[in-house]
Amino acid sequence: MRLILPGFLLLLWPGLGAAAITMEVGENTGLRTWQWTHLGISLRLVQRLPDQTRAYLLGRGFPAAAADEAATSCFFGTMFRNDGTLPLDFDLNTWKVVQKGRETRMLVREFWKNKLSGGAVPKAARIALHWSLMPTQQHFEPGDYNWGMMVFGLSPGEYFDLHMQLELDGKPLAVTIPGLRCAPEELN
Repeated sequence: MRLILPGFLLLLWPGLGAAAITMEVGENTGLRTWQWTHLGISLRLVQRLPDQTRAYLLGRGFPAAAADEAATSCFFGTMFRNDGTLPLDFDLNTWKVVQKGRETRMLVREFWKNKLSGGAVPKAARIALHWSLMPTQQHFEPGDYNWGMMVFGLSPGEYFDLHMQLELDGKPLAVTIPGLRCAPEELN
């Protein structure tokens, strides 16, 4: 099932028009996928069940308690593409997770590096998580893409809006994807 959602797009660069935001539910998985598209640039966000993330982290050597704590932090699989004609830059440190009027930051690579530096999680497991996450800062020329996980720091099943700050050809672009939902602990 595919739905087109009313998107909210603030443009600090006049004349670019509106973006498209779609949401679909996987027939076989029941997981939701959102996609924002604008001028050939797209961000795809796919829910990850906490059990998927637990299994992934356990398979890379995380202790069970650390894997469980991380897995319930709202992971999404993501793909960012620049199929447009203009260069794109982003810094996830400028993005906001907004829930019930409260703004928080995403849990980026540097957050996990600091959180896991205490020694309970083996170095190889920390490295695996680091390279699994979307880079905190990235530059995309036309034709570039990358994928990785993004972590929003919320509990399973919680809803939120994502406020993104991008630069398109050096000009600021502010985007909101409304109504995202962390995967629940279990699908119905």
